[in-house]
Amino acid sequence: MVLVFTHEDYGRHVTPPGHPERVERYSAVQAGLASVTGERRASPPGDVADLLHCHPAGYVERVRAAVPKAGWSGVDGDTFLSPGSWEAALRAVGGACAAVDAVVAEGGRAFVACRPPGHHAETATAMGFCFFGTVAIAAKRALDVHGLARVAVLDFDVHHGNGTQDLLWNEPRAMFVSSHQMPLYPGTGAADEAGAHGQIVNLPLRPGSGGAAMRAVWEPALAQVAAFQPELILISAGFDAHRDDPLGGLMWEVADFVWLTRAICNVADAVCGGRVVSCLEGGYDLAALTASVAAHVTELGRQPR
Repeated sequence: MVLVFTHEDYGRHVTPPGHPERVERYSAVQAGLASVTGERRASPPGDVADLLHCHPAGYVERVRAAVPKAGWSGVDGDTFLSPGSWEAALRAVGGACAAVDAVVAEGGRAFVACRPPGHHAETATAMGFCFFGTVAIAAKRALDVHGLARVAVLDFDVHHGNGTQDLLWNEPRAMFVSSHQMPLYPGTGAADEAGAHGQIVNLPLRPGSGGAAMRAVWEPALAQVAAFQPELILISAGFDAHRDDPLGGLMWEVADFVWLTRAICNVADAVCGGRVVSCLEGGYDLAALTASVAAHVTELGRQPR
């Protein structure tokens, strides 16, 4: 049975009208989770100490100080803070860290239905709807708090996880693999971006390439993950590679997310006792997001096969 971490504060991060990362995404995710059998847990608020595993204190304070008392404040042209954003972002980190704590202690798998997303947030830069590197922070918690020797972070959002890459660039204990459409925002993620220790694997995909191309690059990449022998696998689960998503063009179907989720779980079953923590990133067509989340979390909860 998969653990599902969520909290109503995720619906209190409000963006301006017409923004794709909108409150309705929270409702769409909840609708997808309604069909999933799993144990629900409330995401706790994150600790600033967890943020400091990846971000400098001055940057964290700048984000907190930029939160408005009403309306919105823009960090850049597409990244906005509202009065509820600080609590939502802290609970995104808190949920991811609590999921790591639970899976390390209890085994199994977990999904964190969080927003705002995190994989574009660099060391001292908020961008791409993201403020803190949620999954990278969770990876560092697994390494530095729980003493794991190696973790793998796998990102299948349609956009490159430039923030996760930045935060883990010098971390030899963390393997990072990202598939993403190229060219597309943020313009990073070329195959030759390999990290300070060769532990980063980028899998750029052409627009319109579809599920067959995805499988062709992920199969050998997952063999590399297995060879790395992680003790925990974390997923940045973005569903904006879906054919209906307005921000991407990879043309994946729900079945492609199911295949990739199962393939990742198979590696986890083989090398780390099945331990997987998945955190929500993108996905901006509401119907596609609902269906994809339901399929992904259902697959996370299936018995090994």
